[in-house]
Amino acid sequence: MSQFLHLLAILLTPFIIHGVVSSSIIFESLNSIPTGYTDNGPAPVDSVLSLRVALVQNNVAGLHDALYAVSDPSSNLYGQHLSSLEVEAFVAPTLDTVAAVAAWLLINNVSAKPATPSGDWLSLSITVGAANTLLATIFHTYTQTSTGETYIRTLNYSLPSELQNHVELVHPTVSFTGATNPNGLISPFITSRSIPRSATIRAECAEYITPACLQALYAIPTTLATQPSNQIAVSGFDGRYANLADLHASPSNTLHHRSKPNFNVYQLFLTTLRPDLNSSTTFTLQSVDGGINPQNASLASGEANFDTQYTVGLASGVPTTFIAVGLNSTDIIMEFLDIITYLVAMDQPPQVLTTSYGFNEFVLSPALATNLCNAYAQLGARGVSILFGSGDGGVAGLSNSTCTNFVPTFPSSCPFVTSVGATTGTNPEAATTYSSGGFSNIFTMPSYQSAAVTKYLDTIGSLNTGKFNATSRAFPDISAQGTNVGFAIDGAASLFSGTSCSTPIFSSVIALLNDRLRAVDRPPLGFLNPFLYANPSVFNDITHGSNLGCGSTGFPVEVGWDPVTGLGTPNFTAFLNVLGLSA
Repeated sequence: MSQFLHLLAILLTPFIIHGVVSSSIIFESLNSIPTGYTDNGPAPVDSVLSLRVALVQNNVAGLHDALYAVSDPSSNLYGQHLSSLEVEAFVAPTLDTVAAVAAWLLINNVSAKPATPSGDWLSLSITVGAANTLLATIFHTYTQTSTGETYIRTLNYSLPSELQNHVELVHPTVSFTGATNPNGLISPFITSRSIPRSATIRAECAEYITPACLQALYAIPTTLATQPSNQIAVSGFDGRYANLADLHASPSNTLHHRSKPNFNVYQLFLTTLRPDLNSSTTFTLQSVDGGINPQNASLASGEANFDTQYTVGLASGVPTTFIAVGLNSTDIIMEFLDIITYLVAMDQPPQVLTTSYGFNEFVLSPALATNLCNAYAQLGARGVSILFGSGDGGVAGLSNSTCTNFVPTFPSSCPFVTSVGATTGTNPEAATTYSSGGFSNIFTMPSYQSAAVTKYLDTIGSLNTGKFNATSRAFPDISAQGTNVGFAIDGAASLFSGTSCSTPIFSSVIALLNDRLRAVDRPPLGFLNPFLYANPSVFNDITHGSNLGCGSTGFPVEVGWDPVTGLGTPNFTAFLNVLGLSA
């Protein structure tokens, strides 16, 4: 705490102690241990926890209004995105809030420091024993059965009642997020077959997808972007690294392959699949929380490789940054928050952020999901398009596990991000059965999608009644190819499937559109959803397929928006026409 806040806390301490602070209230709680975890008993009291305290932001409603004002094409303020200081003014806690929290920490002999520029999150290092006292709880050690990883959590915690209007939540406590889940699967290797280079929809594109297939299918241009200030960023989490050699190793190199007979090895991704691009085209690295990107070939991640290869290789000439976020041993949600905090504070953040990771919504507490969703609102107000893969478990969420009610995914369920589903095939293009989609159990339905979603619900009638919340935020918003997409990993050709493919593909389309806008001195598209739902003509409507899960056939794809493919896949030429840009 600053000297001023320390003094303020001391002055307020007598009131806090001798006033009305005599009761506590439960802030967050769980009825039972989440599925997939086992309780190992109370955590050792001398173990050290890294906690974050979220303070009440002073004007969240104002932030939302400002976001919609700059993102709605019908608004007079459309495109007039906010500065970092303007965003900070909405979320900075009031002096009363800071003083109340500072006094509470001082009484308990706990020190804290701001974790965000606005001070709406505080970080503190504290022993389990001290945290048990501070939060009137008993922390336990839990094991995630699927990974064997252990986490210190609690099923409930309490705070003084006087903090009810000053503290949003303490984390990690009741959110069992565990490890993050990349939304993608590496498919069987390509064997004994050359990758097509032709920018026409050839027969091969029905078997596996390449940049040339996507350019033909979605009318994506091959010409280079011209505006170096227009950028796209790729989120890198959970120790997954992007290998430069797989992107643009020297063509004369003999690349390692995985002991498969008659295996078609990429000499390099760009030379093989984008021979018209400079083979030395690359991405830059940005580190958050000490993130790294080692280049040992054996550490290459299919997720990180694919995301960087298809942003560099499809958003032709748009500068790409791979943002490596350091591993947080306490909880990965803080990695999700810290990358957004970092970008919000930048003078000129990248105009597009693509992320292929997520969670089942139920593993986050409503307070935590809402707070992180509001962080996305902050970044959207800065003029950044934020895209997330919807997940790969159909209506069962991130994995097609046993369930009765449909499982929404997060951050896809946040109304301030653009959720991307997956399609397959080219004639016709159809939904994949694994493309996650549905309805949030936390967030209400935003007005920008209410007409499209209501039309869909009227069409399906009573189908799946009781398995989802029909009045809430619906997702995905859009979709793109997501099955058997060719890329390179560890010197070998492979195929990738999942909404992890769809997300960087669609993000690259937005980055190229932003380049055209910047060239005529117009602002970037920013938060996309109000524009997208107002202009369904920019999409190829997908009318075949459904997403499976929870012992059901899930949601059927219908004309118009649906919770499998959203509004559809991109038509670059149609986007240009609606935006009034030349081809």
